[in-house]
Amino acid sequence: MFTRRQAMMTAGAAAVVAAMPVAADAARAAAVGTDIDSLPRQKVTLVAPPYVHAHDQVAKGGPKVMEFTMTIEEKPLVIDDEGTTLQAMTFNGSVPGPLMVVHEGDYVELTLVNPETNSMPHNIDFHAATGALGGGALTLINPGEQTTLRFRATRSGTFVYHCAPEGAMIPWHVVSGMSGAIMVLPRDGLRNEKGEPLRYDRIFYIGENDFYIPRDADGNFISYDSPGESYADTVEVMRGLVPTHVVFNGARGALTGDNAMKAKVGETVLIVHSQANRDTRPHLIGGHGDYVWEEGKFANPPARDLETWFIRGGSAGAAIYTFLQPGIYAYVNHNLIEAVELGATAHFLVEGDWDDDLMKQVKAPGPIPAL
Repeated sequence: MFTRRQAMMTAGAAAVVAAMPVAADAARAAAVGTDIDSLPRQKVTLVAPPYVHAHDQVAKGGPKVMEFTMTIEEKPLVIDDEGTTLQAMTFNGSVPGPLMVVHEGDYVELTLVNPETNSMPHNIDFHAATGALGGGALTLINPGEQTTLRFRATRSGTFVYHCAPEGAMIPWHVVSGMSGAIMVLPRDGLRNEKGEPLRYDRIFYIGENDFYIPRDADGNFISYDSPGESYADTVEVMRGLVPTHVVFNGARGALTGDNAMKAKVGETVLIVHSQANRDTRPHLIGGHGDYVWEEGKFANPPARDLETWFIRGGSAGAAIYTFLQPGIYAYVNHNLIEAVELGATAHFLVEGDWDDDLMKQVKAPGPIPAL
């Protein structure tokens, strides 16, 4: 259950909102020459990662108010083949939360819902937003409450969002699954270092998470009946800074096998990758980053032809690659211990014709000839 102090924080946040001058919106609108009430509105239905809701790569018309709704769901989540269970806290029921896509200059209007069936207060901190705590103080809600936050997307790029209630609750909620990303596209779309337009045929969102599951005296992972019951033991493991699992999209193998991301030879894929808590280094085995925004900011020119790129903890990056060969491509965190032992591996399944000019087995394996 939430503490009295957290309840007071919620009340305090509500008081801040109530105390804001009514003319504040009008003043901000005048400063940018925009009458927010006159802007067109577009409701967006979010989808679970690695997939992304339909969107225009180049904006049509002027700024819009983009309306999103996310419901917070606390639920047990199986995170490996052994049945290890995390008492997860999620945005919209998925780990990571959905990728939200808007254009620079649009207004993001999010209704955040915390059902009364939940046990914890929650909020959301948008790294893309301008304002203290990224909207965290204005969105802190108890079970049975909802709130609506609006902010102007003033900077293009990929940005993390995450829950940030207070104190030790912040990292605990984040490593319990409460993070996601928002992509703010330039109004004229993505461009390379020469200013030439870039387009993608498919987009996938990969959220990387580090989990800290307590063990019993025999070394077995412990299961709990609720997030609150797991709190004290989990925090103790967290403080050791050694994760028990490092996974993509909520579980070991979540993006492999039947759940592999699919593409075809000749298709250009945009990969958005976030990590809200730790540094990571994505690598596409057998492919490259044709264009990579390591820092996730589209106002900066992309790097070219990277083998491995670096995503800072608390950020999201983006990479474009055009697949040239068919097959299964492993996409990993190239700390290979974390990829192989802890679970940070995904697969792309690519269909098409093989090009011998790019790669060919000249001789099949056989015995070493005698001298």
